[in-house]
Amino acid sequence: MSRLPQPEWTVSPGLTDYPAALADMEARAAAIHAGEACERIWLLEHPPLYTAGTSSDPAELLDPRFPVYDAGRGGRYTYHGPGQRVGYVQLDLTQRGRDVRAYVSALEGWVIDALAQLGVAARRADGRIGIWTDDLYGREAKIGAIGVRVKRWVTMHGFSLNIAPDMTHFGGIVPCGIAEFPVTSLAALGKTAGFADVDAALTDALPAFLDKLRAKD
Repeated sequence: MSRLPQPEWTVSPGLTDYPAALADMEARAAAIHAGEACERIWLLEHPPLYTAGTSSDPAELLDPRFPVYDAGRGGRYTYHGPGQRVGYVQLDLTQRGRDVRAYVSALEGWVIDALAQLGVAARRADGRIGIWTDDLYGREAKIGAIGVRVKRWVTMHGFSLNIAPDMTHFGGIVPCGIAEFPVTSLAALGKTAGFADVDAALTDALPAFLDKLRAKD
């Protein structure tokens, strides 16, 4: 099989309105499905907000101090806000293998590989979607969230990675429904990496991520 074209790589400056981002993703997914647009990886940052996935439990919304949006993705409640890199990944799985589980695993691996370049030993955790590491107290902590939706085999949503958000903002929810583990960030781990560093690491790790999704002949 010939190598597929690289997805469009878009980085939005400033804070992107969440409903506008959802509408943009929906329109792009329809255009990709129709063959009218190329795949896209969209990196952005949102104002403070909570999103509810399809499995959200209202009891896990502890303090709706920020707007709450129905995201339409899988998973439970997640926080987005300044200091967090959000990556919306829109790929055509009809071209890259119709295996959603393999896609989620590859997406986790992409973020883990990028974190390794930044000096963070991150990993998967059995039975818990997301990106995990050990905090400065030796506790297992979540540094990145994964939430996806696949519509007509085009992927939507993606990942969020905590660079230097206000960690108290996570207190309004039970993040991803997991109360027994803390949340951490690059800043909380003593790393000085900023958005440019994270984006560069994601760029370097991108080819390996896409190679894992190449459809078999």
